Amino acid sequence: MTFFARFAQNRGALVGLLILWAIILMAVLAPLLFPESPWRMVQRPFLPPMAQEGFWLGTDTMGRNVAAGLMHGAWVSLLIGLVSTAVALAIGVPLGAIAGYYGGWVDDALMRFTEFFQTIPNFALAIVLVAIMQPSVTSIVLAIAIVSWPPVARLVRAEFMSLRQREYVEAARLVGQSNLQIMLRQILPNTLSPIIVLASLMVATAILLESSLSFLGLGDPNVMSWGYMIGAARTVIRQAWWLSFFPGLAILLTVLALNLVGEGLDDALNPKLARER
Repeated sequence: MTFFARFAQNRGALVGLLILWAIILMAVLAPLLFPESPWRMVQRPFLPPMAQEGFWLGTDTMGRNVAAGLMHGAWVSLLIGLVSTAVALAIGVPLGAIAGYYGGWVDDALMRFTEFFQTIPNFALAIVLVAIMQPSVTSIVLAIAIVSWPPVARLVRAEFMSLRQREYVEAARLVGQSNLQIMLRQILPNTLSPIIVLASLMVATAILLESSLSFLGLGDPNVMSWGYMIGAARTVIRQAWWLSFFPGLAILLTVLALNLVGEGLDDALNPKLARER
C-alpha cells in the first residue's frame, strides 16, 4: 500500500488537509480579494457581521474590515509558523545528529547545552527574546525557533543512537564512507519520518506562540495577525463578540488541521505502529 493510500485511510487527516488547503487559499487570495491595506478604515466602527454587503464579518473598533484582516493574517501566521519551524529544524537536526552519532563527551556537552534552553518555559523565553530584539516578524521567527529546537535535537539524537550500530551503517564504514557521508546518506534518511511528523506539530505550536505574543502586544506593529486582532478586541468582547470570535476560530481550525495532518502522517509513515494502536 502506498503512502497516499495509507494517509487517505485516516479520515481525520483528510479533513485536516482540506481545512489547511482552505486556509492556504485564504492567504493566497487575500491580496486579490482585498488589495487595499487591512489597516485602512473603510466603514463605521462596530458594524455587525452580515449587516452590509462587502463586510460579511463586520468591522472592528477602528472601522477596518474584519474579513480583510482575517485573510491577510492567514499569510502572516502561516509564514511565521513555517519559517520558524524550518529554522528550528536547521538547528536541532544537526545538533541531535552529532550527539547521537558520536556519543561520549560530545553527546554530554550538546545535551547539557540543550537542557539549558529547556529549563526556561518556552513562552517566557519567547517573550524575553522578542522584547530584547524589538517586536518584528524576524524577531518573532527567531524567538520561536530558539524555543522550539530542543525537542527536535532530542528526537534526532535518539534516532541516531538506535541506528548507528545497524548492519548497513557498519557496511558503509567498511567500504570507506566518512562519518559525514554515513550520517547524511545512511542514517538521516531513515529518521525523516518522525522528523516530518514532529515538524507538522511544531508549525501548529509556532502559530499559537505567535498569536499569544501578538495578543500581548509583542507582535509586529506593521503586519496584521490573528493574535493582534484578538488582543485589540479583548476590551470590547461583550460589545462586539465577532472581533475576537472569527480570528480565534481561524487559529483553532489551523491548529486542529495541522494536528490532524500530523496524526495522518504518523500513521502513513509508520504503518506498523498504526496497526498496533
